[in-house]
Amino acid sequence: MAGNLTTGGGEDLLGDMNRKSANMDSLVVCFGEFLIDFVPTVGGVSLAEAPAFKKAPGGAPANVAVCVSRLGGSSAFIGKVGDDEFGHMLANILKENYVDNTGMRFDQSARTALAFVTLRADGEREFLFFRHPSADMRLHESELDINLINKAKIFHYGSISLIEEPCRSAQLAAMTIAKKSGSILSYDPNLRLPLWPSAEAAREGIMSIWEQADLIKVSEDEITFLTEGCDPYDDNVVMNKLFHPNLKLLIVTEGSAGCRYYTKAFKGRVPGIKVKAVDTTGAGDAFVGGLLSSLASDLNLFQDEKGLREALAFANACGALTVTGRGAIPALPTKQAVVDALTKYNAS
Repeated sequence: MAGNLTTGGGEDLLGDMNRKSANMDSLVVCFGEFLIDFVPTVGGVSLAEAPAFKKAPGGAPANVAVCVSRLGGSSAFIGKVGDDEFGHMLANILKENYVDNTGMRFDQSARTALAFVTLRADGEREFLFFRHPSADMRLHESELDINLINKAKIFHYGSISLIEEPCRSAQLAAMTIAKKSGSILSYDPNLRLPLWPSAEAAREGIMSIWEQADLIKVSEDEITFLTEGCDPYDDNVVMNKLFHPNLKLLIVTEGSAGCRYYTKAFKGRVPGIKVKAVDTTGAGDAFVGGLLSSLASDLNLFQDEKGLREALAFANACGALTVTGRGAIPALPTKQAVVDALTKYNAS
């Protein structure tokens, strides 16, 4: 079996293990939710109209961890799932994708979270979550793998784990540990309004940890929400309302149009790659994974605008390739696929 096992990039298992060992000083640790998405077997319908659903692994932090690994980096995931068939399936998916899953915990009294997700004909995404409570919400601070967090060059997280205790305290503790160990803190709020008690609670919760991050990625819609209606394309809005003194890099993603970047020293925009989208699920996570894989190898990118622009072009390509396939994790690209796409794009 070992002789036939290959990664998406065509490396054998031994080569991959050697690569991971060499890259442990560039470890990206992702914290948060890992769940099962159920997506309709046909597109452009509401959840109520869907004739059937197909299960797929989901959860932004886990998607990012897999993306980093698939691009040739070293990654780990910390979070909690149910001690059930779905939970063990998710743990195995990480293992199959060479993501360190030793930080995962299994809850015997709560199930793995489920989410029904669809992209309606009008382009709006529709979510229906089953978390009453789900296992990911029940991660305790005492269950954190502190040694794993201490190894992180980059510690990446979202906001969903902030919604309820005990997971909120676990995330805050993990962030503190990571910061003390010298990790770069990476934050993608990943707004999921239906999960919060109210819009006000979501805004307050997301912003409660804003100033601790070194790197923040937000979408245009999230800017509008967090600033209570301000123009997401206005640089002054971004700098005055969202950029904070300790921030090294703020990224605004614009879907297929690309992204904008802001640091204390420079700002700009990197265009995206136009593709035919099949499923946009996981595109933002692929972008984050692409960016973090570059940063984990070279933190000087925070000061090097030329290098940062190249890393963002790479991240844009990661997002673009992901929307050409169905499901987030199955569609995440290899490094070679991204390089080939960029070569083709730059030659056109």
